[in-house]
Amino acid sequence: MKMLLMKMLMMLMMIQVSSTSSSSSSSSSSSSSSSAFSVRFGNALPSLSCPANASQIFYSIVFDAGSTGTRIHVYTFIQRGPEGSPVLDDEMFQAVKPGLSAYADVPEIAGHTVAQLLRVAKRTVPALEWKRTPVLFRATAGLRLMPAHKAHALLQQVQAVLDESPFYVPADSVGIMNGTSEGILAWITVNFLTGRLARGSQKTAGILDLGGGSTQITFLPRSKKTVESAPADYITRLHMFNSTYELYTHSYLGNGIKAARLSALGALRSDGLEKEVFRSSCLPKKHTGHFSFGGLTYHVSGVNHGVRGFRACHQELLKVVKGFIKQPLELKDSAGFYAFSYYFDHAVEAGLIDETRGGAVKIRDFRRRAKEVCNRPPKRSQRSEFLCMDLTYIICLLKDGFGFRERTVLQLTKKMRNVETSWALGAAINHFQKFRIH
Repeated sequence: MKMLLMKMLMMLMMIQVSSTSSSSSSSSSSSSSSSAFSVRFGNALPSLSCPANASQIFYSIVFDAGSTGTRIHVYTFIQRGPEGSPVLDDEMFQAVKPGLSAYADVPEIAGHTVAQLLRVAKRTVPALEWKRTPVLFRATAGLRLMPAHKAHALLQQVQAVLDESPFYVPADSVGIMNGTSEGILAWITVNFLTGRLARGSQKTAGILDLGGGSTQITFLPRSKKTVESAPADYITRLHMFNSTYELYTHSYLGNGIKAARLSALGALRSDGLEKEVFRSSCLPKKHTGHFSFGGLTYHVSGVNHGVRGFRACHQELLKVVKGFIKQPLELKDSAGFYAFSYYFDHAVEAGLIDETRGGAVKIRDFRRRAKEVCNRPPKRSQRSEFLCMDLTYIICLLKDGFGFRERTVLQLTKKMRNVETSWALGAAINHFQKFRIH
């Protein structure tokens, strides 16, 4: 018992925390199929009487439990009149690492992590509003990849902490979100922040989200052929703001950047055996080290003999996407896509964009930089030993997987109008608008 407590305390000390607060003046165990999509927050909030034409302030707490970290978003909305659109007034954001899957064998720490983040909500939401402020906790690919009994144990700890909190916790507030819901809600976030939804415009932006365990693509097709040729469960109708959107959306579990590393190394279904070393031509020749993901640690090294560099690495990563990623018909000539999460992070690491401002990058820029990184000996402490592999995977995913042309321009962003780009804002908007989604 003492050993377990010591292990828990040591892991808690390793938690890394970062937080931001921003203001903006910009106007689930969910199920999904070709004709169904729902993200439920539970029953209606406890009522608060006020004049029909008065402005109301609402708060929403959303936990995003990803494969590499857990994040809390506390949103402040202003609703002007019963028929008006919500205006996002503020976001408080904080993140902790690692992800909950790292605590698969000590689930109690998952509860401590959530309790730590709840302090942010208590500081942000006025005490008088706590009982009316809903909480949504959704785990994504990290827990989707775990054995069901271990994921359930983690969620039980989370549920217990939230039930003890002073906030409004609906019966379905804790769960694992399916990948399709994750993609659709991220699409809502981007198009809400760019003002496209308020106008009911059919000229919307597509989204590309690259997480640690999965990757999502969601966009509004311009061609009927794209809809007709897509698998039935890739098409979803979304009704909101008096408009209907027929979206192409899919999540590829196991094709996130961290899971792709394991696939390339041949370690995806390994238990992280202590004696086994996984080798790749994408890693520096003399590199030996370890890589942790999903609570397991893998020993890795470069290839001592044989061909290495970009060409050899490219062949390794093609195997991860070929036959797994489907190509929508119209993406070869498509524009207007926002890419975030690890697309953004690795573009910053590669020097393609500024970390503060983000920017526009052509897919060929990823290829050019990948060749430079893979074909030149790395300088110690300047970059990750996995940068060659990660950049090459991004090239394979975008070009050989989804079918984008190399001249395609992507808008890489971490924040829009000082708000984090993720599915979390979309989930909060979905609740307050009570979208008719079927």
